[in-house]
Amino acid sequence: MNITKDKAKMRAQRVLFVFLCCAAVCCAQTESITAGPGDLLHVKVLEAPELEQTARITDEGTVPLILGGSVKVAGLTPSQAELAIQKALVDGHYLLTPHVSVAIQETATQNVSIMGQVRSPGSYPINTPRPVLDVLALAGGLTDLADRKVTIERRGSKERIDFVVANSAKTALDASVDVFPGDTIVVPKADVVYILGDVSRPGGIAMVTNDSRLSVLQAVSLAGGTPPNAVPSHARLIRKQPDGGHVEIPLQLSAMQKGKHPDMELQPDDIVYVPFSYMRNMAVGAGSLVGATSSAAIYRF
Repeated sequence: MNITKDKAKMRAQRVLFVFLCCAAVCCAQTESITAGPGDLLHVKVLEAPELEQTARITDEGTVPLILGGSVKVAGLTPSQAELAIQKALVDGHYLLTPHVSVAIQETATQNVSIMGQVRSPGSYPINTPRPVLDVLALAGGLTDLADRKVTIERRGSKERIDFVVANSAKTALDASVDVFPGDTIVVPKADVVYILGDVSRPGGIAMVTNDSRLSVLQAVSLAGGTPPNAVPSHARLIRKQPDGGHVEIPLQLSAMQKGKHPDMELQPDDIVYVPFSYMRNMAVGAGSLVGATSSAAIYRF
């Protein structure tokens, strides 16, 4: 009779254990976070309460168990660590069907590193997962030359996740991802095209659209357009080649503006030159235009 009661009690405990684990995953546990060296783990074994322990992950990425030796858990989520410990207990012939629960009780690395085109790059403390937009705000937000596509590298697993800080607030908020303690965020510099010559605001234009694309007409419009004395029919495109040289391409800007010629997509570092007059157009060479980009003001629109 006692054996039957013990079996029933054990079955009820297992059901409760599974229920609590599911509830923890659904309500609190964030399975994207991974364990890393220095983290403090709380390990429970349902069938053997005496094996419950709190242990810190070593520099080698292992956690020393009371039974089962040291198990590699760095880079694993809590549920993956549970499976690894269960396997160690079974392989060591300590338990036949163990049910293990693992929780990250304390993270050793509680800083997130933010590098690149943010106003205050550096390392910032966070204790819990936070939305990427919140974390970027810690660094003062993006600079005017920041690319919209940022990369998040997960601590431990080194998984890389790309996130687009969309110009649309709704899109950016709806698509937000979490950043975890120890993660690294890199914000690259946006590509630039240059509109020089007879335009209202000559200079460089950062390609900070959601898709990092910009056409000739869009770029000229962002540069303030062409005044009446300009000669857009003799505009030129100077494009950098793979070997480092440059090629000049006649640009039918006047026809584009009149809708008689299709618009053209620009590439990073392209230079669009709109001449002031026919004579000055002939006098300005590609070399001088390429040199002018080094001192050109760069705008973000």
